[in-house]
Amino acid sequence: MNRTKENKAIMGTILWMVQETYNNLVDFKNQENREAFNKELLRLMPQVKNYVAIRLKNAIRAGKLNKGMFDPNDFTDQLFIEVYDNWELVKNEYGLRPFLFKKVDDLLDDRLTEEEFDHIFFENIDTYSKKEWDAMEEDFSTDGDGDLVLLEELDDSSLDRTNYSLDHVFITEEEKGLAQKLDESLDKERVERHMDMVLGKMSLPMRCVFELYTDQGFTPDEIADMRNTTLEETENLLSSARGLLKKSFVKRFLIDSN
Repeated sequence: MNRTKENKAIMGTILWMVQETYNNLVDFKNQENREAFNKELLRLMPQVKNYVAIRLKNAIRAGKLNKGMFDPNDFTDQLFIEVYDNWELVKNEYGLRPFLFKKVDDLLDDRLTEEEFDHIFFENIDTYSKKEWDAMEEDFSTDGDGDLVLLEELDDSSLDRTNYSLDHVFITEEEKGLAQKLDESLDKERVERHMDMVLGKMSLPMRCVFELYTDQGFTPDEIADMRNTTLEETENLLSSARGLLKKSFVKRFLIDSN
């Protein structure tokens, strides 16, 4: 279960880079040097593009978007303009990453139709057989293929496709025993595939909160501000996402199914 330590190390590197980038952006903005400003901002774009690509692929899987209709660059290109023109809204280095994700979320929300919570999937989660689980995962894995820029093709090779781990789902001491059992039988790729599939069945707000918290390292307070919602609602969405993921792991991998 070294995944949490790896994620913290990655986030530490990102935050150090954000601080350095912010200071340079301040200088370039004061100089009104848009070209240098955009070139410096490019350092932070791999994580943003990663997030955009995940949202686009989920929209395809939910049938809300045709393959090839959008590319992550469609949104990140516009983000350069938004950041430069609204730089006064970034108060300090700590506000830069939340501002980037808030702006790109706004751009995505303006263009995409919100996916609905899959009530049927979660209402029947107790009844699925191993064969049905495997079939759903296979279908989900192929539905997102297409003309989008794949996450593994992004420039920042230090970042994985996602940073999901069992530690994000099983957080209490009692739950960690279940996580250890799963960790002994499932490799990292299998864990991420299952989490991808189950997250894809959740509503957009629930999934976005979970992804911003786990994959991007934002706090519930930051996410509430980014998503224009309350801290209580954000924490409830995060708790619900964890609960549904935990139940799916237990039902699929820890309870024998025929």
